[in-house]
Amino acid sequence: MTGSPEVLRMNAGELIRFCSAIFQKLGLSESEATTTAQVLVAADMRGIPSHGVGRLRRYVNGLKTQQMLSNPKQRVLRESASTIVVDAGGGMGPPVSEFVMRKVIEKAEKTHAAFGCVRNSNHFGIAGYYAMQALEHDMIGIAMTNTAALGVPTFGRQVMFGTNPLAFCAPADKHHAFVLDMSTTVVTRGKLEVCDREGRSLSAGWAVDKDGLHAQDPKGILDDMLARRGGGILPLGGAGTEQSGFKGYGLAVMVDILCAVLCGAPFGPEVYGTPESSARVSHFFGALKIDGFSDPQSFRSNMDRMLEGLRNTPLAKGQERVWFAGEQEFENQKKAEKDGVPLSLNTTAILAALGKEYGVEIPNITSQSKGERP
Repeated sequence: MTGSPEVLRMNAGELIRFCSAIFQKLGLSESEATTTAQVLVAADMRGIPSHGVGRLRRYVNGLKTQQMLSNPKQRVLRESASTIVVDAGGGMGPPVSEFVMRKVIEKAEKTHAAFGCVRNSNHFGIAGYYAMQALEHDMIGIAMTNTAALGVPTFGRQVMFGTNPLAFCAPADKHHAFVLDMSTTVVTRGKLEVCDREGRSLSAGWAVDKDGLHAQDPKGILDDMLARRGGGILPLGGAGTEQSGFKGYGLAVMVDILCAVLCGAPFGPEVYGTPESSARVSHFFGALKIDGFSDPQSFRSNMDRMLEGLRNTPLAKGQERVWFAGEQEFENQKKAEKDGVPLSLNTTAILAALGKEYGVEIPNITSQSKGERP
């Protein structure tokens, strides 16, 4: 694909209402539909289109095929003063994740540290959305999830773990919060799907084919991973040991342990999706109340000093700025709040088709431009 990408922008509130209306047509309650819509739109606003409203079709397919249930029987399996384990009953990932993170925060208010697991759930969007819930409570937030097996271990060529993203956030005072939100593989499945939708080849070092060699065709590797024919996404760091790919491999397995092994849920290659939908997955959440460890204001001031030091570090030749984790996403969000949520032409086409299918009017385009990538 050549030329600058064309970007359309839509009002965030209208886009949330549109997605929520689609979900309600498929049986979700108003509150669950709105929560799920907010998580999807938040991803696009923060510049993470791989997890944004472009995934709406997969969510719709999940509900239609009942991989995702609109009226699940959610159960608390275990609970203590500082822990909770919930079976989501096959329901949507965002509502149960928001609920459990809120419970973890409530527990951490009393115990200073609390953790929760969710099993038998579905795709929950961006992990940072839930970790950031802790910020307004003077807490450090943690969120992670396993996914369908899409990643190959170092020196392997068959998928054995998911992209298994994790998020960690800590509040500052004058600066934006530090928000690390990352997959433990080089890229997510969503990035491959974006390349497939936009007709782009995969970048070198993203994935390997059935023989364990560099893969370029996004559709081919997506199909092969789904059918377990071999090939998959490389762990963070890339192939082999020279760029420390074994570290990403280890982190991915760690996420599987906390999300799944800890609460007795399926893990690794036991977790698999379908052509229409994502897999039944498990999540892990944590919150640390800062005043159990130090004075919150001192912590925030020290965070400012740390982040200021990172921003002011000497620049590499030809570079304009050093960023800390989450800073670009906050700036993307601010721009989206002002100018509208950035969406690609392909994504808006998906929304238009779903709007026509379910009788929901798509939001108006507020602006249109070239030269940026949503």
